[in-house]
Amino acid sequence: MYPSATFPSQGIFVQQQIKGLRAAGLEVRVLLVDRWGKGPLVYYHWLRNAVQSAVAEFEPDVIHVMYGGVMADQIARRHHIRPVVVSFRGSDLLGENLSGWTRKFISRYGTYCSRRAAKAADAVIVVASHLASALAGAVPADKIHVIPSGIDLDRFNPADPLACKQKLGLDPRSFHVLFASNNGDPVKRPWLAKAAVEQISHRSRPVEFHYLTGIPGPEMPHWLNAGDALLLTSLHEGSPNVVKEALACGLPVVSVNVGDVAERIKGIEGCHLAAAEPAELAAKLDLVWQRGGRLNCRAQLEDLSIQSIAQKLKQVYGKVTREYGEKESRKSKDRISSPAVCRTKDGSDFSKQGMQPKYHDEPMGEMAPHQPAPHA
Repeated sequence: MYPSATFPSQGIFVQQQIKGLRAAGLEVRVLLVDRWGKGPLVYYHWLRNAVQSAVAEFEPDVIHVMYGGVMADQIARRHHIRPVVVSFRGSDLLGENLSGWTRKFISRYGTYCSRRAAKAADAVIVVASHLASALAGAVPADKIHVIPSGIDLDRFNPADPLACKQKLGLDPRSFHVLFASNNGDPVKRPWLAKAAVEQISHRSRPVEFHYLTGIPGPEMPHWLNAGDALLLTSLHEGSPNVVKEALACGLPVVSVNVGDVAERIKGIEGCHLAAAEPAELAAKLDLVWQRGGRLNCRAQLEDLSIQSIAQKLKQVYGKVTREYGEKESRKSKDRISSPAVCRTKDGSDFSKQGMQPKYHDEPMGEMAPHQPAPHA
């Protein structure tokens, strides 16, 4: 997942995280696996050569897989030619209750692959603490790190709501409810959000409901500043970035208790949790309507900036590279202390000739492992 002309809003959180890492002094090479353009077999055919070529050219210290599922499984188990870190974000561990047996099977296979990838990886990152429970018993606790995706506080900051409404052509007299939708994904429960909005639309003030789907990254701050409330009704989430971005823009949030939303909005006046019922969601939206105004919580988000998150990721990278180097060093010492028997033509061994035997590491993903390069 990465922004493109076809999918401008796809994977913006990856792009932002890379921006933070580069600002922190790391060299980062992006290898985009075009699942949508090349089909699911891209994980089994194209990926092998692509990863090995990228490693040979760039010589990274760490491979960071930014999402779970088949891709993470293939790299962590079959192409583990550098220390591997895998980030899990929600559906890749929890699955999706999608319609149709085919999609249900694909989702369940994806979560199965995620668990295998987590076992094989050198470190696991989950974006919210509740996701760690999905790996309970499968991965040692000290291998799991809770690090949410960061947000770009230089882009997402408060702006004049009226000016933003005018820029987007929105009626300033209406109450604008924004819905974080992902192309009609049933996990987001758009029917629940729409039903809640319909219950307040009969009031004297007009209410408009907006799906935040396919919006280019540069436009998103305008929408979050133009809106009057963000509504989240998902069945499950990891750590939804749109909630953090809304808070950074001062936009009130009404949400069901999902993912880490309760933690993010705790103590913020103007934000509300509600049961997954249209009437209660409508009541909370009505409270936002009556209160009016914007939020004042900017200071609470500093720890979620892309710069702050980059420093936490650097610590994980440092840990796995040290451990990986120590592991490879132990392997090398074991081989030297117990060498294979190697004979010259006259029957004497190498040591009597003052020679050193040659060893060949067992290849991992068709490439032999070696010490990490001096840059990321």
